[in-house]
Amino acid sequence: MSNATAITHRWFEEVWNQGREETIDELCAPDITGDGLGEGGTPIKGAEGFKVFWRNLRDAFPDSKVTIEDTVTQGDKCVVRLTFRGTHTGKGGLGLPPSARQIAISGMIMLRIADGKIHEAWNSWDQLGLLQQIGAMDTPQDRFMTSQA
Repeated sequence: MSNATAITHRWFEEVWNQGREETIDELCAPDITGDGLGEGGTPIKGAEGFKVFWRNLRDAFPDSKVTIEDTVTQGDKCVVRLTFRGTHTGKGGLGLPPSARQIAISGMIMLRIADGKIHEAWNSWDQLGLLQQIGAMDTPQDRFMTSQA
């Protein structure tokens, strides 16, 4: 396993599955930039910026679990295809009342790693699916069932 792969897998296991905030400080470069997480497409800057996102999502889904489905590493970049699962029991940064619904959404994340630290992250995950699964938005099936009534 390459160093980039090992760091990536450690990130998801410790930060997301174990909820270890101290690993964020340990693995993030001071100048880390995270795309695809901020509101309105604004990149997240620095470990403190990421911690706001992380705390909000972990508050909304306290039992969150990330499963890495596939990993591809080339040079200083590591890409993972993953599934995020959790139960929406907290308000968190979603700004929505808890639905108590379980969710499972997919995503792909690419990390650039240098000198044992994550410097950049590009995130793409099923935000629409998340909102539909917690009941914040209708699904196509909901619309179809309503139109048939």
